[in-house]
Amino acid sequence: MNLKRTFGAILTILGIVGIIWGAYAFLSGGDSVGGVSMNQFSSLVPFIVGLIFFFTGISLIKGTKDTA
Repeated sequence: MNLKRTFGAILTILGIVGIIWGAYAFLSGGDSVGGVSMNQFSSLVPFIVGLIFFFTGISLIKGTKDTA
């Protein structure tokens, strides 16, 4: 079992969740999302963190060689 690929998959899934949450909070105009009240510009933080997690996870998956 390759630990880097597993960690990459987890980061990718967390990135997708962060992108969706940030985009929904931004498009809803900064209403209360999931019990957390945020304005429109602070909703960009989970979106940017989600992008970082997503691309880091994808690069971990792509960059890890299969050694079985």
